Amino acid sequence: MKNRRIFSTFLGITLLASASSEAYAATLRKLAASTPDDHAGSRVPTSGSKVAAGHSSAKSARARNAIAKGSESVGVVGARRTHGTSVTLGQAMIAKAIPGTNPLKVLAQLPGVMFQSDDPQGMDTWSNQFYMHGFYQNQIGMTLDGIPLGDQEFHSANGLNSVAAISSENIGHMDATMSAGAEDTASTSNLGGAVAFHSSDPSHQAGGKIVQTFGSNSSFHTYFRGDSGDLNSQGSRFYASYMRNDMDKWKGGGNQFSQQVNAKFVQPIGKKSSISTYFDWTDMDLYNYQDMSFDMLHNGGYRIDNFIGTPNAYAKAYRSALSLNGLPGGSLPAGYSKMSDPWDASYYDGATVERDYLGGMNLHFVLTDRLSWDSVIYGHGQYGRGSWASPYMSSPSGAPLIEQITVPHTQRGGFTSALHYNIANNHISTGVWYENFHTDIGRYAYNEPVLGEGSPINVLGSLPAPFATLWRQQMNSNSFTGFAEDTYNPLPNLTLHFGFRSLLQTARSGDTENLASYTGVGAVASGSITTAKAFLPHISADWHFLKHHELFFDVSENVKSIPVTAFKLGASPFSLSQSAFDLLKSQGGLKAETDWNYAVGYRFTDSWANFSLYGYHTDFRNRLQQITSGTIVNPVSTVANVGSVTMSGVDAGLTLTPVKGLSIYNSISYNHAVYDQNVTESGTVYHTKGEQVVNYPRLMYKNSLSYTWRNFDVHFDTTFIGTRNFSYTGDMKVPHYWLETLGARYRFGDLSHSTYGVVKDMTFDFNVYNLTNVKYISTMGENGNPMSGDYQSFLVGAPRQYFGTIRAGF
Repeated sequence: MKNRRIFSTFLGITLLASASSEAYAATLRKLAASTPDDHAGSRVPTSGSKVAAGHSSAKSARARNAIAKGSESVGVVGARRTHGTSVTLGQAMIAKAIPGTNPLKVLAQLPGVMFQSDDPQGMDTWSNQFYMHGFYQNQIGMTLDGIPLGDQEFHSANGLNSVAAISSENIGHMDATMSAGAEDTASTSNLGGAVAFHSSDPSHQAGGKIVQTFGSNSSFHTYFRGDSGDLNSQGSRFYASYMRNDMDKWKGGGNQFSQQVNAKFVQPIGKKSSISTYFDWTDMDLYNYQDMSFDMLHNGGYRIDNFIGTPNAYAKAYRSALSLNGLPGGSLPAGYSKMSDPWDASYYDGATVERDYLGGMNLHFVLTDRLSWDSVIYGHGQYGRGSWASPYMSSPSGAPLIEQITVPHTQRGGFTSALHYNIANNHISTGVWYENFHTDIGRYAYNEPVLGEGSPINVLGSLPAPFATLWRQQMNSNSFTGFAEDTYNPLPNLTLHFGFRSLLQTARSGDTENLASYTGVGAVASGSITTAKAFLPHISADWHFLKHHELFFDVSENVKSIPVTAFKLGASPFSLSQSAFDLLKSQGGLKAETDWNYAVGYRFTDSWANFSLYGYHTDFRNRLQQITSGTIVNPVSTVANVGSVTMSGVDAGLTLTPVKGLSIYNSISYNHAVYDQNVTESGTVYHTKGEQVVNYPRLMYKNSLSYTWRNFDVHFDTTFIGTRNFSYTGDMKVPHYWLETLGARYRFGDLSHSTYGVVKDMTFDFNVYNLTNVKYISTMGENGNPMSGDYQSFLVGAPRQYFGTIRAGF
């Protein structure tokens, strides 16, 4: 451990001179032109100014085309656009990661961005946690081809996790807009930024791709894609793909399985207009890792987990439940008595099931030389399950435990539409977005058998009828946003931008069923809430002076609509009891979170070096937080308005390419985000004033070395995540950690003229995750955070993992 820290520190010090910025870091224009292959080891960014929503300069178009073709292969690809500091990462960067990796994890290579998960690919949606400059994933607007993906929460009623929306191999590029955000993003949650995923277009030439990965813990990832090529002289074309990902859990038992079908059709109309359709079907069946507390970690060990998939699993869970209730025959597994709460350390099982259907149509019409129209029509249906075997309730069979399963059925649909007009160096856009979603969600109790008298429920298979409804809610929401913006170029090297957006959301919840003996409340929340902001301004400027220098600033006001989440499942007023909901509403607690964002930066860009310095400041108001205690199967959960938060931060960086093929990248990020007031909860004053916000570190450091020689490239990456507050008062903290990864690739190139016939672009990859096998805490607060002290609400990261991949094109 000591040697590993010395090695990481030494590497960080020797490379710190090469930090690459906020990831707006610069664009290696000359290098981009000289590095045409996606296996190149140098950092190749793109650049350009987005002049208006749906419009971009010729330089930006060339840059995006280069990314789509895979010419870039860096951790940071910078592109500055006038309505927010934007970074673009292409498929080449995604391809460097382990196949099937969550695209948000790829974005975490950028300064100020953090992604946490308990598995090396980031496929476990329960454990996904994404931050960008102090903003959590439910405060960031996310879209796929203009289709809103909602707030990215596990129990989200208005969205879809990125891994369930598209296979990572089908992403053409990603745009991350930092800090001030973008007013044209279809979102009710973008307080401080936006992430736009863009699916790749079908190829003009018929062909196919195969990706096959093998790895640790019986990992097996398969991806097939077939492209039709142009079907006619107009260029009509489509692709269809299938992805399958299966991996045994690295601790405990059970596996994590998902499969996905994507399809896209593009129909050009004339020379400049087009219609495209996108379809996604996803099936996820995941046994989850057990949530941990510090008591469990210290007294139960790093590898403690649920019983499913281990010898005598049901018998151990059964006898543990008997011991909880003081019944004859009860006993705890060896070593469990050391923990203060051994009965919640391991349940029989915990799992996630999800089925998603997503479809969208993009319409792009160039009406005149100056006027164009873009619209998106979409629909999404989701069925899910979140299950835990609870020892706190007995089954009708007489078994001392039940299977409790939360089942949501969600349907949502909507459209966006925007007009873009160019006149006299002004690029004007205006548009609207409307969405309706409906969710029917309930928690149900299922009978488990007496030990030795039958098999326990398979939560991933067909379910019997439940014997009780523990609680059930129905929620409906209508969201509307409108925006207008003007980007003005008084000089070729100066861009001025002004815009604003308006937001209106109404949401209603109905309490349909409630078992008071289980929930502990007379009724779960029902009622309506409205979020309305008529004028949310945004101004920015971007000045390219001299040959390699750039200055920019952004200022904006944003709002996040009041969250819509079911009973005890998040920081939402609908997560409360009826009495708590009414009290919060009467005391004026149902206020939407707002903020003012300020950002300023400098960038130097050349072929051999890119330097960037980026600073930001945010003033938050009315932050809602989930505060929990008790057991995680039925927690004591409240939602508190913790008042205002003040955040300031800075990123600095430099990317160096001293010799051909060698790239050295480093970044360092500092974030000071503190609560401005103490919090009074249930009559107790908690001293949160001046404490760093929970779950996000003050300091992060990242470096990467990559080298390319002919058809071979290798990269080594290091990430430092500083200390994080686990409790709101800061009396419980998660220690810092270093994490290293290593990757190598050899590309055979085009083999179509060899004995392999039609095979081309064959590539062998090898990746090692967590190279030094460090033990660390990854996801935090997935069950909410405590005001002070310990709570069962974090997950630990995976140990060292190995992956080998074969890729081939046809």
